[in-house]
Amino acid sequence: MSNDIIFAPLRFRNLEVKNRLFRSSISGRIDNYDGSGTSARINWEAKFAQGGVGAIITSFVSIDIRGRILPNYATIDVDERIPFWREVVRKVHEYDCKLIIQLSHSGRQRDNVGVENITNKALSSTDQYEPLHGFPCQAMSLEEIKETIGLYGEAARRAQEAGADGVETHSANGYLITQFLSSAINRLPPPYGGALPNRARFLLEIIKAIRAKVGNDFHFQCKIGAVDRNNAVLFWEQPGNTLEDAIQISRWVENPTEWAKAAGENLREWENVRGADAIHVSTGSAFPHPLNPPGDFPASVLARTYQTVISSGVHTMRNFLLFRNVFGRALFRAFWLRIQSQIKGYRLEVPKVTGPFKTKYLSPKAMQKLLDRYQGVSLSDSREIKKNVRVPIICTGGFQQGSYISRAITEGFCDAVSMARPLIANHNLPTIFRSGADIPNNPCTYCNKCLLHVIEDPLGCYNQDRYDSYAELVATVMQVFR
Repeated sequence: MSNDIIFAPLRFRNLEVKNRLFRSSISGRIDNYDGSGTSARINWEAKFAQGGVGAIITSFVSIDIRGRILPNYATIDVDERIPFWREVVRKVHEYDCKLIIQLSHSGRQRDNVGVENITNKALSSTDQYEPLHGFPCQAMSLEEIKETIGLYGEAARRAQEAGADGVETHSANGYLITQFLSSAINRLPPPYGGALPNRARFLLEIIKAIRAKVGNDFHFQCKIGAVDRNNAVLFWEQPGNTLEDAIQISRWVENPTEWAKAAGENLREWENVRGADAIHVSTGSAFPHPLNPPGDFPASVLARTYQTVISSGVHTMRNFLLFRNVFGRALFRAFWLRIQSQIKGYRLEVPKVTGPFKTKYLSPKAMQKLLDRYQGVSLSDSREIKKNVRVPIICTGGFQQGSYISRAITEGFCDAVSMARPLIANHNLPTIFRSGADIPNNPCTYCNKCLLHVIEDPLGCYNQDRYDSYAELVATVMQVFR
């Protein structure tokens, strides 16, 4: 597949990436408690660069300690973080790979507040608890909104000074910007709540603040949730933003002047503000979500790790007891998988997979069933957004088959794909594709054990069927610490 479209360079306005395979934002608790980085983080990012991806989008990098999801994630909230990120960039560049730093803020979706935030409620666009865990929050004042917008600008400046190739706002998956965008969550009055132009104001002013700090020639992209499906697990919740909403937001993100017209803003203040150079399409108004990451929900793992977040929310003890009970776990998993029976991966005409696979008990038929269910869950939404904007579209959602990715790009569903868990299972997946294989012989099985271990344990693949022994599993997970 060395001449395939997936290995063709992707050119943005001011950035070129060597291929169409991006490492999506994912990482675990491998940094220092205070947000300073470690050599393990550098090793973590370097292994994917060495594995052949064209660009790495970092994990959730908080712009402020109050807005982190968990302790032990590297942040970019103060200038003292710049030398660390400069070292990450240097190491990733050794493998001709680009590094895009994801600027993030949890809002009310804060799994573990950390000692710094025990007396601080999470900031949000609402006073209503996050519904699943009951994480408390408070609606932001105008002063807090303006201050947070400024923090995004400063974080982008630090990323640029560190030599990063670009930044991405995490405007999806239930974090703070989503809480402003979503009709199901935002309870603020105008000018930041109400109609869609008002709900989009927070993101557009963040874009303006970032451009004011880094200029129009620095690569900037937005990660957008195409459809909220806010009621996917808790069916009594409001569904939230539609695909039509996401298309409109994407057009404004590409061209802020069009938003300024819709919002009744002074056009002179916006005419020189360049919008996003790319849009990264995801789905869901929370993380995790039944479609993000797509796959199973191993509640038996959560029965052990969920204790870490018990003190964070008003519903967490209830949930912990639910996960500890075998019938409770089965009930919750049924709710989780309900949406997946209705919305499946997008079917493309590609060869069926063949074995044998190294993974124990995994037949080609079983693997094909997994791919049909989970691969490309956001692809149809991505195509609709791509029809309405001119900037490149990156799509995430369970990709790990070379021919499928190639077809998705050539048929105009997207311009590149981003992958996370399939790369945890096989960090050298691009190299595997280049060798001619359509799928690795020890593939990701979408079990999502990695997802639920990460609350308490180092990030890695915890599907023991992929290893010869549990000792091998642990040794593989621990590699980044050496």
